[in-house]
Amino acid sequence: MVLDVQHLIESGGLLLVTLIIFAESGLLLGFFLPGDTLLFSAGFFAAQGKLPLGWLLILVVIAALSGYYTGYRIGHKFGPRLFSKPNGILFRQEYLTRSEDFYKKHGGKTIFLSRFVPVVRTFAPVVAGMGRMDLKRFNMFNLLGAVVWGAGVTLLGHWLGSRIPNVDRYLLPAILGAMAISFGPTLYHLGKAFLQKNKH
Repeated sequence: MVLDVQHLIESGGLLLVTLIIFAESGLLLGFFLPGDTLLFSAGFFAAQGKLPLGWLLILVVIAALSGYYTGYRIGHKFGPRLFSKPNGILFRQEYLTRSEDFYKKHGGKTIFLSRFVPVVRTFAPVVAGMGRMDLKRFNMFNLLGAVVWGAGVTLLGHWLGSRIPNVDRYLLPAILGAMAISFGPTLYHLGKAFLQKNKH
């Protein structure tokens, strides 16, 4: 995964980073894509002059913003039919349930907070569309989340990359750390749910 992310950035540049962030944010097939890791790594590479930081930030925010809006429209029009089967190969009801629970727990803040939770990030705008969330309110939180998550994680990678001597030597552990921060909470909750289920 680490080498794949590095290869993706080096081979695809800004265009591929933009497309992946859009897909992970708005297209239901994008839930397996490495959004947080990719943003952090892209910022890291920008610190080395391999990507233009200004364009990277602009395109990432646009991709995240338009991705969530696309997800909202998908949920608004097709959501109930996509998640009608409990054990579908890709669109499992458990994914929808997790996102619905997150949405109910955090109310209107979900669209913003979901940006920072893998898997939930992909399905939260779909749930908002299915629930007919007010579009103006959705767009407000969508914009806030796209800026704070998209630009914030990228700038964090850039900040670390510009302050570490011989940065190339530390790219691998830095990406591993980003992956741990990104997927750690999700894996913890999945493991906890699995253990609780097996107790009964």
